[in-house]
Amino acid sequence: MAKSKTLFFCTECGNEVLRWQGQCPACGAWNTIVERPAEPKSKAPRSTSGRREVAVGFARPRPIREVETTDELRFETGMSELDRVLGGGAVKGSLVLVGGAPGIGKSTLMLQICDNLCRFCNVLYVSGEESERQIKLRAERLQVRGEGLYVLTETNLENILESVSELKPDILIVDSIQTLYNGDLTTSPGSVGQVKDCTLALMNLAKSQGVTVFVIGHVNKEGSIAGPKVLEHMVDCVLYFEGEQQTTYRILRAAKNRFGATNEIGVFEMADTGLTEVPNPSEMLLEGRPTDTPGTCVTCAMEGVRPVLAEVQALLTPTSSDRPRRMVSGVDFNRTMLLLAVLEKRGGLLVHSCDAYVNVVGGLELDEPAVDLATIIALASSFRDKSVPGDLAAVGEVGLTGEVRSVNNLNQRLSEVRRLGFAKCVIPARCGKVIAPEGLQLIKVRNIREVLSAVLQ
Repeated sequence: MAKSKTLFFCTECGNEVLRWQGQCPACGAWNTIVERPAEPKSKAPRSTSGRREVAVGFARPRPIREVETTDELRFETGMSELDRVLGGGAVKGSLVLVGGAPGIGKSTLMLQICDNLCRFCNVLYVSGEESERQIKLRAERLQVRGEGLYVLTETNLENILESVSELKPDILIVDSIQTLYNGDLTTSPGSVGQVKDCTLALMNLAKSQGVTVFVIGHVNKEGSIAGPKVLEHMVDCVLYFEGEQQTTYRILRAAKNRFGATNEIGVFEMADTGLTEVPNPSEMLLEGRPTDTPGTCVTCAMEGVRPVLAEVQALLTPTSSDRPRRMVSGVDFNRTMLLLAVLEKRGGLLVHSCDAYVNVVGGLELDEPAVDLATIIALASSFRDKSVPGDLAAVGEVGLTGEVRSVNNLNQRLSEVRRLGFAKCVIPARCGKVIAPEGLQLIKVRNIREVLSAVLQ
């Protein structure tokens, strides 16, 4: 009897290795390598001549000029914030993955959009974590009507596919992918093999029958989809729910989108009746902003095509150790360390002997260089203990020589700054053609020394 071959794989990223290791060579996680039997490879039958026989319906290569192209069919989900992140609405026949921490609102969002989707199509909601009664009670609390909405509590993949073939729904929602299993595999639900196989079956269903599939995935403590990271490469769109547990606001961000941009965000607020949309996130992020307080400055970041105002706060205190402490939240850590070095070398502020703390209020993640100028002003304001005018905002990139560089979409940012009631805005001196909105004073600067003299005098 031939000895069965075994493989080892990482439960975090799905990387396969030939022998057990303490650390995964792909993702660097410790104690995540587990053993599983290797799946036998199926071989195509051979003819008497020794050549492999071609299966019926075998896909053959075609010249690209002969491929027919049609515009993707989009439909609205009933929530404009979700449609914005999806690129203008959901695409028929697409596979969308919605991930987030437990209790963040993934299942609530999926059940809420059923209220609008059921008006023009049939929706099958498959849950492996809740009973039908629980789903019914949650639907009544969210005021979701039942016309056209079918509920199935099942974890067996074959039974789910059989129900889809009988009902023929237009939209399929699976909650969650980690609870599904294929009976042909010996591994437990949630393992790498099960998740990959179930996702592949759902992807074939979406592409072959044109069913739009929404899949909910859990997020582990590192912030990635629990189980295999390869799950993100198989789907058409990856949406992440972000938000602090202490606040009611939630941010939906697209990490991957084959049918739209990946830098769009949608903002929601969790209430007793479910998620409500926040059409103006700038007012939400600036709510409760202190005035005449050192260490704070407002900037305008672009989230896709939407300008969003956010408050950057900084705190510099004399250190009590040989190694000053650095803590950053909401902006890139290495970028902040670069700005501290520029502030000391080019601005003349001795910040090397201070503990530095930088935070973006509201849990927003700002990853573009346009927030450099506001971060510099907040750090210098805290160091000098001088407050920044409450009606002032700052937009610009800071280079290693201390120069202030221009950013894109400056006119759109300035319009949003003025709309929120700000009267002054610090911008780069070399920024091309800029149209200042009525009532907004532009303070043009060339380097950070001019910034400090113009703002903190």
